[in-house]
Amino acid sequence: MSSAWRHYDGTKSKWTAAHLTWLRHLDMSPLCRETLDEYLTTYEQFVAKIDAMDRRIEELAGQKSSAAKAKKLVCFLDIKTVCALSLIVETGDFYRFAKGDIYAAYLGLTPSEHSSGEHIRRGGISKAGNTHLRRLLTESAQGICKGQIGHKSKDLLARQEGNAREVIVYADRANDRIRRKYYRMIRSGKKKNVAVTAIARELACFIWGMMTDNLEPRTSTQKKGAVQVQRSVKTSV
Repeated sequence: MSSAWRHYDGTKSKWTAAHLTWLRHLDMSPLCRETLDEYLTTYEQFVAKIDAMDRRIEELAGQKSSAAKAKKLVCFLDIKTVCALSLIVETGDFYRFAKGDIYAAYLGLTPSEHSSGEHIRRGGISKAGNTHLRRLLTESAQGICKGQIGHKSKDLLARQEGNAREVIVYADRANDRIRRKYYRMIRSGKKKNVAVTAIARELACFIWGMMTDNLEPRTSTQKKGAVQVQRSVKTSV
């Protein structure tokens, strides 16, 4: 048997069921097979431990006071129990942030800004906030951006079950808006990583709204007022 490298071309993703089956049936020398089988056994043990920890976290989530908050957050696409609990525990009091934009800035998801006289240059995200939560929201945003607008999986329907109607409506509105924004940005030529970061920032704002009971969409009058305030601030500066 040749000792040449083997390349998996079955699917784009690695460590799927199909990939693992391919690894288990590779034709190789007995010593190489023994080594690979040992690696696969170790991998399966770690996967089993992670699954057990996830189940335990779900059990703890149902016992603690944060259960009601987590139940609301999992109404969002790709926000599961572990992610929801991390957001709740590490953020603490969401009311300490006056609005969603400020919470997004706390997570380091707002664009950095460099000013020189009258010139303002915007760069990448500041990355000045909570690294762990920023990574979680970015990963969630990547999952959100893969689906069809308006589609609700069985898993999402199950997670939303038992929540108040206004909570579900708010989450559905956020899910649809976020996906529409992502596809709009991609069609306009934005790079994927830029679009995903923008979606993560938007998701952070919706999470803030959910956790502070700001579930009603802003009226056109409120939006106009916010723009006028921003303009007046720039003028005064």
